[in-house]
Amino acid sequence: MRVVVFEDEKLASDRLIELVKSLRPETEVLAAMKSIEAAVLWLQNNEHPDLIISDIQLLDGPSFDIFEQVEVKTPVIFTTAYDQYAIKAFEVNSVDYLLKPIQKEKLGAALDKYDQLGTQSENSSIDIDQIREAIRGERVEYKARFLVKLGQRIKAIPTEKIAYFYSQDKLTYLVTFEGQKLPIDQTLEELEGLMNPKFFFRVNRKFMVHFDAVTDIHPYFKGRVKLGLNPHFDDDIVISSEKTPVFKRWLDQ
Repeated sequence: MRVVVFEDEKLASDRLIELVKSLRPETEVLAAMKSIEAAVLWLQNNEHPDLIISDIQLLDGPSFDIFEQVEVKTPVIFTTAYDQYAIKAFEVNSVDYLLKPIQKEKLGAALDKYDQLGTQSENSSIDIDQIREAIRGERVEYKARFLVKLGQRIKAIPTEKIAYFYSQDKLTYLVTFEGQKLPIDQTLEELEGLMNPKFFFRVNRKFMVHFDAVTDIHPYFKGRVKLGLNPHFDDDIVISSEKTPVFKRWLDQ
């Protein structure tokens, strides 16, 4: 089985490839790409694989845009941290859907479905319009507050009071605009599906920031940028050269 992976987070991509190979040792992973631009270029210049595994949100936009630019009849397994998407939308035309973090058993079931469907058939063509319509029809509800422990008390923190989230030593913390640092149960991957993307942006694998928390942006080495935040954070917060254009578009929307 020949597979390509579209995933903008390297750790997630590496783990996904590892899981696929553990389930299907004979699998040949032809390529792994982070952006729509790279994926389109690869598909235009290479024989299409037997299976595509694609995150819904890539560095430069939703992966659905790939299939609007290139006719792809390869079955696709979509992955995402955004659980508000309509699962029914991904059960059409040989498309399957997995919620992050990817569980080995769920991925195995999706690969079993692929085995039953076969590859490169006319019936596996992706109906992007149908998927988009189903997603538009979904009522999206983002998280409004977080329950946190303050000593012996439990308090609800409204999301509009949160300046940023960050991970450290396998724990996740929220920081309020007043400077309170509080541990929460969710991972940053889970928060990507819970927080309104109009206000919150995952700048790197350790930080998700609120628009109003960004005080300044400084050019950094090799096309990267460094953020200033309020409240101040002691360590450098750097955005990769690949993600910087996406971040700037988010600020400018």
